[in-house]
Amino acid sequence: CLSTDKNAGRLGCFGWLLVIISLLFVALTFPITLFLCVKIVKEYERAVIFRLGRIADRKPKGPGLFFVLPCTDNFVKVDLRTVSFDIPPQEILTKDSVTVSVDGVVYFRIHCPISAVANVSNAHSSTRLLAQTTLRNVLGTKNLSELLSDREGISVSMQEALDEATDPWGIKVERVEIKDVKLPQQLQRAMAAEAEASREARAKIIAAEGEMNASRALKEAALVIGEAPSALQLRYLQTLNAIAAEKNSTIIFPLPIDMMQGFMQKK
Repeated sequence: CLSTDKNAGRLGCFGWLLVIISLLFVALTFPITLFLCVKIVKEYERAVIFRLGRIADRKPKGPGLFFVLPCTDNFVKVDLRTVSFDIPPQEILTKDSVTVSVDGVVYFRIHCPISAVANVSNAHSSTRLLAQTTLRNVLGTKNLSELLSDREGISVSMQEALDEATDPWGIKVERVEIKDVKLPQQLQRAMAAEAEASREARAKIIAAEGEMNASRALKEAALVIGEAPSALQLRYLQTLNAIAAEKNSTIIFPLPIDMMQGFMQKK
């Protein structure tokens, strides 16, 4: 990360005079000021040095040892590790006028320490507040069905919007996730009733289709038995065999319809 300010590091004549005096002071009191001049930053940290209020170099220092002048320099440490935070539940009105409560989580890191120090007062707090407003703005353009079914697409949209907005602050938004979507109790009951009615309708349609297929199969079986009357007797014997296998003492004797028709004609 390099500074884009062309005047960075230009101290002027008076500034250089103060720097020279500071160097002479360090040289005269070297053993004493050694601990004030030598600083250490860790592998995941960088130091932005300000010399007389200006950024000293075009790039941050670290990791490891670096030197500062005790009278003219001060520095700010910046952590480059990925930081995560929860977005508090937000009451959002969707595009189809449904009020829902949505929360999420954001993962980001600082990729340009100089921009994170010089361009924004508090990078972490600003990113948190911006994530809340971005969540409201993105979800306000979605329907409830899209919110419930397309969480991945919404997360990508939020990540792109946050990354673009925080880029001047030296922040890279790595990931955004929607954690939970809470619906009002009345809407939950209405959706549950709708789903139950839909399942019942599908069950009735399936049962009706089964009855229709069964009636067609019975019609075909009746045509086959009508062509071969002995097949009915074989079917009767198979039924008796099935009843006997279950140790049932009840035996059913079918009465042919033709016999009843004969009695009816005599009457």
